[in-house]
Amino acid sequence: MSLSSWVTGLAALLGVVAVLGPWALATANRLDRLHVRTDAAWAALDAALGRRAVVVRVVAAVSGSKELRGAADRAEVAAKGDREAVENELAALLSGLDREALPNALAAELVDAEQRVVLARRVHNDAVRDTLALRRRRSVRWLHLAGTAPTPGYFEIVEPEPEAEPGAPRKRVAARVLLLDERGQLLLFEGFDPSEPGELFWFTVGGAVERGEDLRAAAVRETREETGFELAPEALVGPVWVRRKVLDFGGTRTAAEEWFFVARVDGERAVDVSGFQEYERDTITRHRWWAVDELVGTGELVYPRQLGELLPGVVAGEWDGTTRAIQ
Repeated sequence: MSLSSWVTGLAALLGVVAVLGPWALATANRLDRLHVRTDAAWAALDAALGRRAVVVRVVAAVSGSKELRGAADRAEVAAKGDREAVENELAALLSGLDREALPNALAAELVDAEQRVVLARRVHNDAVRDTLALRRRRSVRWLHLAGTAPTPGYFEIVEPEPEAEPGAPRKRVAARVLLLDERGQLLLFEGFDPSEPGELFWFTVGGAVERGEDLRAAAVRETREETGFELAPEALVGPVWVRRKVLDFGGTRTAAEEWFFVARVDGERAVDVSGFQEYERDTITRHRWWAVDELVGTGELVYPRQLGELLPGVVAGEWDGTTRAIQ
């Protein structure tokens, strides 16, 4: 290599470094700030959860509930990895508490503690979302700009439901799964509303979140019950979408809130529906695996309505960490 070629190559390399260097430094600094924000948000959430546990212990003493006291004690000392499960156990007990029997001041303090948890959790998950969105960029991964900082995770617990007004729709939170096979085909069920049996439609795997259950655990359970596939909670991606809609089903008006995860299964695609509940056996007619182009071009009724439009990005693994609201 001649001296002039060597100098030209060095100059080009220095030019690349001059361009990428400031960007990489700025991105690394931004990631550092996001990690600090996430840590601070977790500290605030941890404090809110701790305050709720303290208030619940007082409630347990007043109500004489040893079970509630035990749940509060476990929540306060639980390791971070076990925190979701014990907090959901506590929330389940609180949902069955007779609050009218409590002194007014204590009942109000309990409500305040619960609402502080709700707000702190949302702030925390917002911080996690923003951090993951930047960490998942290809350039950030290639250059290892996140350094040794641990990957933050969402904190998913069931939030207390507000008192419903007379005549208001019944709220139903559901975990749904976009279950893909190794070819990128999506499993859907065909069913009908018992009040309109002549109108068939297709929908994804999933169902209602049970009391004391977090979204991810509900998605795993519903998949096992409806398909026979066993999923690891950490194998779920998302929630990638959320769909909120007031609808009528079986003569009941429901305010539905559906959270969609993505999961993949390899090998055998045989679906086992022996875990169906009675109403599912009565209202679900069949199932099949759909290719993306089939969904895009179908004239059949499919929910959610944007499924054909958005599925290609899901199959390609394009998710930036943001939960998208869909129709």
